[in-house]
Amino acid sequence: MYGLINRSIEGLITARYGADRWQAVRARAGLADEPFVSMRSYDDSLTYALVGAASAELGVPAEALLEAFGQHWTLHVAHASYGDMLRHYGETLPEFIGNLDAMHTQVAAAMPALVPPSFRVNEREDGVLVVEYRSTRAGLAPMVVGLLQGLCVVFQTDHTVRLARARASPDEPDIFELHPAA
Repeated sequence: MYGLINRSIEGLITARYGADRWQAVRARAGLADEPFVSMRSYDDSLTYALVGAASAELGVPAEALLEAFGQHWTLHVAHASYGDMLRHYGETLPEFIGNLDAMHTQVAAAMPALVPPSFRVNEREDGVLVVEYRSTRAGLAPMVVGLLQGLCVVFQTDHTVRLARARASPDEPDIFELHPAA
């Protein structure tokens, strides 16, 4: 993953728990005290180690940290870094989710080592949005819940987001449902 992700994890932990706790997380993860370079590609294992160390150090389940990170990414990092670009990918929540693959293709032009996920969205007759998420990376479904929750805030929609079906194998997608408020 790119350093931008790791810097964003640092930003979340520092904002919620303080700089001292971030330093403890870094130490627990066995990382040197040097900044992450946003546009540098880091091995995925480093990011997973950060999440594991944060979970242990902060006493917060990894799933809860990933969900909080997904929200943080959508509401703070993506808007600050890519706000103008994001506006071009949809005026509604379903339209935007449906264009995430195109957005990732554009981002990949600047990040050649990017291995983006894939998203598909369908709207059922009852108004529920069904989102398929495919990734080469395992264990990120809680982060996607947070990302989708953040997008609901951005698009000012009142949906409940839930993981409807976790993938049983790497070839299958995780399935999320976004239920509109009654």
